[in-house]
Amino acid sequence: MAEKAIKKEAVKPAKRKKTNVKISQKGKVYIIATFNNTLVTITNDKGDTVSWGSAGAAGFKGTRKSTPYAATVAMEQAAKKALALGIQSVDVSVKGPGAGRDSALRAIKSAGISISSIADITPIPHNGPRAKKKRRV
Repeated sequence: MAEKAIKKEAVKPAKRKKTNVKISQKGKVYIIATFNNTLVTITNDKGDTVSWGSAGAAGFKGTRKSTPYAATVAMEQAAKKALALGIQSVDVSVKGPGAGRDSALRAIKSAGISISSIADITPIPHNGPRAKKKRRV
């Protein structure tokens, strides 16, 4: 009694289709500077993402992610990709209280992209919910 060998065919994963984002010379840069990391996203006029980066993706771990140098490296990596794709001038929106705010702006300038405007979009509560009671020691 010879049993038939069942052949299993390898299932190939479907290849993702790369979307072609239309890139003009103007774009927008969104910098989110938290106390633990700095996130950078560069988009075209419409808001479609062209390139992005973060201090963690740049190879920094732990407390070094929150340094101004890590923000500079993350911004330079994202800016080089965007510059290669054709973005030349940007509007910058900065959000958050982190250490990487100013150094990321300097990195944009040093990468060769001109900054046309800078806006701070950090959310500020207009007296929001009631604060926690004061801590007693």
